[in-house]
Amino acid sequence: MAAKVTPDMVAAFARDGTVLVKGLWSDWVDVIRAGIERNMSEPGPYAAENLKPGEGGRFFDDYCNWTRIPEFREVIMGSDAAGTAARLMQSETVQLFHDHVLVKEPGTSKPTPWHQDGPYYFVEGRQTVSFWSPVDPVREASLRCVAGSHLWEKEVLPTRWLSEETFYPDPDAYMPVPDPDAEGMRVLEWEMEPGDAVAFDFRTLHGARGNTTTARRRAFSLRLVGDDARYAERPGPTSPPFPGHGMKPGERLRADWFPFLRGGETG
Repeated sequence: MAAKVTPDMVAAFARDGTVLVKGLWSDWVDVIRAGIERNMSEPGPYAAENLKPGEGGRFFDDYCNWTRIPEFREVIMGSDAAGTAARLMQSETVQLFHDHVLVKEPGTSKPTPWHQDGPYYFVEGRQTVSFWSPVDPVREASLRCVAGSHLWEKEVLPTRWLSEETFYPDPDAYMPVPDPDAEGMRVLEWEMEPGDAVAFDFRTLHGARGNTTTARRRAFSLRLVGDDARYAERPGPTSPPFPGHGMKPGERLRADWFPFLRGGETG
């Protein structure tokens, strides 16, 4: 059985591009914590430290580790995430795109910049979902999503988090990164318990507050795609890059790299 997804949640996800899923991984918190600790002690090739010299705390992130971190694989393959994703996306199928770990240690005041995930990815489609789930109680260091931003006609310019450089060579093809607070946009955020998850569309503008508390803020994200997701070329290297994938524009993501998950059937 998938985590309980009500019609109101499906409607909110379609309207706002984000919704809170209570307890998605409440039975898997200890497994995810163990996986995050393994990931931090054995970082992969994409691991990054996202603070400049002199900025306090630590902001670690890493992605695409489910094939080598057994705890992540166990959670992805054994939990209700795929069934929940299918219902929210209204998709018959669910494919794994990638996993992502984001850790803000105590005293990390730097916020995660506002961004949409979609422009960084080589995926196009309306049926996408990312689950952002803390394994620590979240009050102040919350994820923030701009309601309805997944429906904007133009995508937001992707930038590099540390250098703040533009990601692709033609910034005019994208809209500038907005300031949702200054511009009065409707921003959704929630206090969360370990195992809760914020579900959001790849095109939803989001960011996260810094962690000025005395507690850790460890989060596990899982990115999934549905029936209409197709490979799309971008004007430069994507993040994640997945070198040597061999896909052509318009093709479904290759299932040997991006497996279909059980529980994705909506029937």
